[in-house]
This record gives sequence, structure tokens and C-alpha cells, in this order.
Amino acid sequence: MTEMPTVRPDEFWESRYRQSDRVWSGRPNPLLVREVTGLRPGTALDLGCGEGADAVWLASRGWRVTGADISATALDRAAAHAEQAGVGDRTAWERHELGPSFPRGEYDLVNVQYLQSPVELDQRAVLRRAAGAVAEGGTLLVVLHAGWPSWQTEPPFAYTFPTLDGVLDDLALPEGSWTVGTLEAVRRSSASPDGAEGFRDDNVWRLHRTRD
Repeated sequence: MTEMPTVRPDEFWESRYRQSDRVWSGRPNPLLVREVTGLRPGTALDLGCGEGADAVWLASRGWRVTGADISATALDRAAAHAEQAGVGDRTAWERHELGPSFPRGEYDLVNVQYLQSPVELDQRAVLRRAAGAVAEGGTLLVVLHAGWPSWQTEPPFAYTFPTLDGVLDDLALPEGSWTVGTLEAVRRSSASPDGAEGFRDDNVWRLHRTRD
């Protein structure tokens, strides 16, 4: 097992996206669909939006979405996806490293899907800022991997995965100002790059900020 790469985060992710025409499937994350369906559309912030699948799905259901990512290439693809889907007027795209900079404003939904990185990322600080960006009456949705996939026989580098209770503690949410809607470990099927069947465990937090 090796240590995490030491390359600059912006260089790492820009290189990752430039290596292929598409990195992700273009479909929204299933746990986002599960947790958000039924919420009244409003404003949404999608942190680490990548090529924009989640943001485009939200916009197609009436949300006004700001997508933020570290990679300019990913954001260009996200904007093109939104235009092709007919929701370009409901989306905005901002480049942020989510540490040195962060989107301004408050949102009815802040979506954080798999904000985990093989290069430097202060996940605790970003999640706290994500919670701070939730408007009164709004929702914070966080989905993170809970471990390596079952077919990953040798971890590629040392990494400590977050736990359900650990993230709640890290968020340090003011008592009485938030309620928990979902706090759940989910196992889903996951195939290896060469097609071997397996599974991956994820953790889900859906938190509601109450009105003062």
C-alpha cells in the first residue's frame, strides 16, 4: 500500500478529466434520486459536480442549480450536458477548490456525492461549509463511500473512510437546529473495471435544517 499522491488537487483532477472524453456515466447518482424525489424544488448547490449529471437531473425537475467543481474541463462538459438537456437556463457553473474557495449564498438543497479524493482534501472543513450553506428549512444530502469495493483486493493507498457517526460529529451541527431524515449504510452492486461482479458500501446522511 502506498501513500496518497502528493500532486496538486487542481492538477490531478484536470489531468483525470482530460484523459478521456467522459469519466462518469452521465446518469444521476441513485441515492440522490432516492433521497431528493418528493422534495419541493428550490435552489440547489451541487458540490464536486463533475460532469454535471446530478445537477442536470435536479434542474430537469425544477431546481435552480449551481454546480461547483475543481476542474474547468469537467465544468465545460457539465454546461454542455445542461444545454443538451434543455436546462441551461436553470444551471450555473463555478470553479472552486472547495477549500481555498467556496460558492457564496444559501440554498434549499446542498448535494455532496462522493466528495472523496486520492489527493489532498479537507473533507471535514468542506462538509461544515456545506452545512453552513443550507438555508432555513433546507436539506443537506451527503453520500460517501464507506470502504473499498469488494473486488479491490489490495487498497491502492492508505485512506480512512468516514463513518455515519463520525461525520455527524465532524459537522458539529447546532443542537436543536437540525433533524436527521436519513442515517443509513447502503450496499450496492459494483463491477470492477474488467467486469467482475461485486459490491460497494456507502453511507447516506440526509439532514434537515429547521426554521428558527
